[in-house]
Amino acid sequence: MDSTPSQKNLLRLRCSVQNYDWGLKGHDSRVARLYARNSGSETRPDSPYAELWMGTHESGPSFVVQAPRASNGVLVDVDDDVGVSLKKWILENPNVLGDKVLHNWGCDLPFLFKVLSVAKALSIQAHPNKELARALHKARPDVYKDDNHKPEMALAITEFEALCGFISLEELKGVLCYVPEIVDMVGSAYANQILHINEQDGEEKVKSILRSIFTKLMLASKATIMKVLSNIKSRLQIESQVRKLTDKELLVLRLEKQYPADVGVISAFFFNYVKLNPGEALYLGADEPHAYVSGECIECMATSDNVVRAGLTPKHRDVKTLCSMLTYKQGFPEILQGVPLNSYVRRYLPPFDEFEVDRCILPRGASTVFPPVLGPSIFLVMAGEGIMHAESFKGELVTEGDVLFAPANTEISIESESGLQLYRAGVNDRFFQASLLCKSTFFLL
Repeated sequence: MDSTPSQKNLLRLRCSVQNYDWGLKGHDSRVARLYARNSGSETRPDSPYAELWMGTHESGPSFVVQAPRASNGVLVDVDDDVGVSLKKWILENPNVLGDKVLHNWGCDLPFLFKVLSVAKALSIQAHPNKELARALHKARPDVYKDDNHKPEMALAITEFEALCGFISLEELKGVLCYVPEIVDMVGSAYANQILHINEQDGEEKVKSILRSIFTKLMLASKATIMKVLSNIKSRLQIESQVRKLTDKELLVLRLEKQYPADVGVISAFFFNYVKLNPGEALYLGADEPHAYVSGECIECMATSDNVVRAGLTPKHRDVKTLCSMLTYKQGFPEILQGVPLNSYVRRYLPPFDEFEVDRCILPRGASTVFPPVLGPSIFLVMAGEGIMHAESFKGELVTEGDVLFAPANTEISIESESGLQLYRAGVNDRFFQASLLCKSTFFLL
């Protein structure tokens, strides 16, 4: 099943914005600037603009504002004021997904593409695996909006800070030695178990003890949390007079100002503090704890909005679920630098089938080609402008804020007119390679 000529054109999309209170405000927010140019809407200087969503999820759908006429493939404006939703358009034109995507995920995009502008920390959270997602959605559809898992990847646009995964066993022992307030909080019995265990005791035993101590901390009473945070602040203020505070200690003080009397501030001592430079990425599997702290990033994930929260948030918390679902893996996360495809494009390949991201930095006067791929893509112009070509999409100007959907098997060429930066999200190339390998093995047998 191949895309027909009328289905090999780029579609211009109007996208949705999320005004979560942790977002950067007004023109300081890249999300706000992109949304204003994408939608033609005015932004409010005192309002937060946290996330730009590009995809088919019902909580933030994209709409087709220019689509090919079926008879001749010429692009025409959609008559409706808003446009038809991308999800509906795909349902009516399933061939645009390509055979393998349609067979594996049905008639929908398997990925959700976003831009995030983070002013203050997001919640301590994790995303459920598929089995847990189905159970949570069935039990609380008002909170857990869908039944899908949500592996994700964050690719830094600016310097970007995050808490991600549990620190190593040795680092955790250091926390218990140098943050006595946590020992007071969880009790010396739990602390001694950590202090006297080593990796030779086996991974499962270490995970079990870590689960116990973390759960004890997260379920502490409000009064205990307030007392512990007050003691930590007082001690650090005194110690800052005689020594330089560590990056983690400074972060904890920042978080306490943003979320006073919140257990999530204390839990930060248990997590890796990650600082990404622009062009670096980290990925997060199901059931892994994390919290984005500050900066701006591209984010891509499986099509889901399922989040289990336990701290640093005014939203619904499900502490027991979060503590029970985590993998309790320890160690610093892998940082992706991207694989160069040519002089201008780097590809970021997380270990998830649903998505990959390309980052293209095209100097003025330069050009590049995105070869046909077996699945759909979404392109975002982050900055600059250029001329894009694809089938009947001949020589059209694309500028900052433009978002375009590319059907499977569509070759796209682009020429930069003023330092173009764009990002592409698509289905992970390894998924297609694995499919071809399975097919080749079948024929050999």
